[in-house]
Amino acid sequence: MTSRKHVWLALLFLTVFAVSRWPGLFPANFSVAYALAFCAGVYFQGASAWWLPLGAMVVTDIGLNFYYQSEYPESHVWDLANLSNLALNYLGYVVLIFLGRRFKSQSAFLHLLAGGILGAILFYLITNTASWLFNPYHSPEYTRTLHGWLLALTRGINGYPPTWEFFRNTLFSGGLFTALFVAAEKTATAESPADKVAGAVEQDEPKEPSEEAIT
Repeated sequence: MTSRKHVWLALLFLTVFAVSRWPGLFPANFSVAYALAFCAGVYFQGASAWWLPLGAMVVTDIGLNFYYQSEYPESHVWDLANLSNLALNYLGYVVLIFLGRRFKSQSAFLHLLAGGILGAILFYLITNTASWLFNPYHSPEYTRTLHGWLLALTRGINGYPPTWEFFRNTLFSGGLFTALFVAAEKTATAESPADKVAGAVEQDEPKEPSEEAIT
């Protein structure tokens, strides 16, 4: 892939992610973030695979916190409990990027799609397990037992939607946006018919005999 295509794909991924974070646009946990982190690990080069997606997430999270603080002053988005919960999410994003680095950009579409879905599952398990373990909101349901852990993965906290709905949204959005990103990359990097013809002509051209062969 040429460097120009790398830039345009990176801008596409980051723009779709930023737009998707508009408040109320998607249901809870239905996010582009899982696919962005995984695909950044697959396609972005060097350190940019880490700082581009994580930087975009930090900027949008700060913007969202200011928005929610102004719209809902009682939300206390800058409290330590909420910031701790965000930090747990970033742990999940780091794992997704690391997983993406284990794949090759030339891998088959289905292999990359499976990787994105696996990443979404890992993100859900990591973040919900961490929420159960550290319990930043001091929820009495999250007891330090197997039952408490299973509760965190399936029902969650009383008064809120069950966490299995969040898992459904995480899984579906992770697969959907990974498929879209991978399809966009493979379309952008596909060799055009003109390039194929030029390559075939170049291979068919007779080579000039070397001076050693003449002597």
